[in-house]
Amino acid sequence: MKKRRYVKVFLVVMVLLLFSYYILYDKMKSSGSKSKNPFLCDYDIGYKSWPAKALEVPEILPFGTLSSERYFQAVLANLKSCDLPKNLKNITCLNCVIVGNGGVLRNKTLGKKIDSYDVVMRLNSGPVIGYEDDVGNKTTFRFSYPESVFSDHGQYDPNTTLVFVPFKALDLRWLKEVLLKQKVSMRGFWKKIPVQLIYKNSQIRILKPSIVQKAAFELLKLPTHVPWPKPPQYPTTGIIAITMALMMCDKVHIAGFKYDVYNPNSTLHYYGSETMSTMKKMVYHNITAEQMFLKKLKSSNTIFDLTGEY
Repeated sequence: MKKRRYVKVFLVVMVLLLFSYYILYDKMKSSGSKSKNPFLCDYDIGYKSWPAKALEVPEILPFGTLSSERYFQAVLANLKSCDLPKNLKNITCLNCVIVGNGGVLRNKTLGKKIDSYDVVMRLNSGPVIGYEDDVGNKTTFRFSYPESVFSDHGQYDPNTTLVFVPFKALDLRWLKEVLLKQKVSMRGFWKKIPVQLIYKNSQIRILKPSIVQKAAFELLKLPTHVPWPKPPQYPTTGIIAITMALMMCDKVHIAGFKYDVYNPNSTLHYYGSETMSTMKKMVYHNITAEQMFLKKLKSSNTIFDLTGEY
């Protein structure tokens, strides 16, 4: 009888140990998974005492929070959340597509395919209504900064999260003024900016500057320091969105990232009438480096391009 009792106790202990191991393993697996929150929270901000010029890798905007901490905190204090949307937390395998604004999307009828993904990321002010056949109508995340923010009330989607990408301290000041419905200052922006948002506070998140840093220096290999009078180089919102997707998604597909850089008269976007000649004005972006990076991702099967060859 005693022997049987010892066997039962042994079995119970083993079951408890195995169960504890499973829980611990699951937690470890979750902590290292791709569901890491890409959005900035108040506890992510820490003040640093050394000057920005002493750092090997820039940590001032858009690559870090150094010297802009108070602006970040002022904005975060007026947002409802800094976490991923609840509906994405329960999906164990995230399939994501980043929809660029390239003219290559015209007449591709990829709308239904795009809408089938768990996460649909869109860039800047690329419209949806009126273009559903080619680009779909689902928008999980829309990446924007003040000069590119979507402000068309007719295109409002309550299920969209605005991913705000600050490139300068003025961008954060603008967002705070808009959130608090204060008078919006237009100084310091390279084009006219909206004085109100179509999104509610609960729909807005701030992207971690570390993701922009990763896109610029780890993925695109952009120079960390550019001698004056050359302009600094930043990743486009498209590359920033892809960087975020590679961190949090299990499968990453893209569409609309192809540009005919050799034909200045070709259509730039799937909407509007701008031509490729506009790209020459983009002195802050290295389009050649970005196209080479996308080719590398595609050839290694890290991403898949719905719109075909580059």
